[in-house]
Amino acid sequence: MRFALASAFLITTSVFAAEPTSWKFSFGSETAPSNSTTVSADTTYSADRGFGFEPGATLSSAAHSVSSDKPFLFSAKVPEGNYRVSVTLGDGPLTAPVTIKAESRRLAVEATTAPHVEFIVNVRNAKVPPPPLNAPGGDHVVLNDRELKGGPGGALVLHWDDKLTLEFDGPRPCLSALEILRVENLPTIFIAGDSTVTDQPREPGASWGQMLPRWFTPELAVANHAESGETLKSFIAGLRLAKILSQMKRGDYLLMQFGHNDEKQSWPQTYVEARTTYQAYLRVFIAEARLRGATPVLISPVQRRQFDEQDKIRNSHGDYPAAVRELAQEQGVAFIDLSSASAVLYEALGPAKAPLAFSGSGERRDPTHHDNYGAYEIAKCVVVGLRANHLDLAKFISPDFTGFDPAHPDPVESFTLAASPGRTNLVPRGN
Repeated sequence: MRFALASAFLITTSVFAAEPTSWKFSFGSETAPSNSTTVSADTTYSADRGFGFEPGATLSSAAHSVSSDKPFLFSAKVPEGNYRVSVTLGDGPLTAPVTIKAESRRLAVEATTAPHVEFIVNVRNAKVPPPPLNAPGGDHVVLNDRELKGGPGGALVLHWDDKLTLEFDGPRPCLSALEILRVENLPTIFIAGDSTVTDQPREPGASWGQMLPRWFTPELAVANHAESGETLKSFIAGLRLAKILSQMKRGDYLLMQFGHNDEKQSWPQTYVEARTTYQAYLRVFIAEARLRGATPVLISPVQRRQFDEQDKIRNSHGDYPAAVRELAQEQGVAFIDLSSASAVLYEALGPAKAPLAFSGSGERRDPTHHDNYGAYEIAKCVVVGLRANHLDLAKFISPDFTGFDPAHPDPVESFTLAASPGRTNLVPRGN
């Protein structure tokens, strides 16, 4: 069955390879070249076909492209791994900028009019290498209900399924050609954290982890394993850390931002005290990363939007930010003080404008979880922190990242990011 797909895909394999490693698609009404698969505007994704547009797309075909007046998603069934994606936009000069997101709204390309773009997408599933006979453990990440049923049509969310999904946004996205190539041995940034870090699957929420790929060249992958409601303890118990460690290799990175949920004494099963068990569990993550030759990076928890009478941000995390800093010094680990950077950002915006960096509307703006603007600005704080720590990955920061000062944020009034089609009014787990 696996090799029956050869007629639909251009498959490049080695003599002993068991799975395809590259796919080429040409879009439009005319027959594609012999080394590519033709995809017309009415090609809907199915598991048997293994590629196509996700349901809800309304597209029109030209000879060598498809386009729409609203966002659309295209998927290809691929094994888990890192992929270099090459996209040709339109079959002539673009009349409007196109924004490309991958999987669950990971920002890959922002408002481009370039005819050709490349970026890296990390694809994963929930499988974990099974433990030996009679050994403890499991063979799957323990997904929550929203991950299991939070995707299109009540399916798995897009960052846990068996497809590579690309989202094309803007006033009139136009797609001409697509090549997907599996790449080995790329350095990978793995991210562990909670709802302020995760790939939020639907508008209007967003988190800094899903904005991070925007700021790196296609020589490095970002694998965001953070999830809403998670804690250090649950990340281990649910085999999320095991999943990361099963793929981690020398030269990779592990970014860790926990605290929002760990500090909740009302959650007795996962509560950790700042200077004892909180630091102890972080030491486990650090040691496991180092054991595999990866570089750990500690990040203090992003602040909540809570102003005092002097229009300064209250530290709602107690001793936890200081505990992260102290542990980083003790362990000789790279440290990003996101607690301080986020406070500076909110104070620069002020009590009137700071809510515009958070999810929701009107009086119901979430004080914890960000929207696209807030996630975008916080991600830039993280990139500044990565560069300031003189890590090797700094050489992969995108040339158009010119730095960022949270005391002088991008004007919220003029910020635009092409919206994704899906929306929800559910608050994130753990809220």
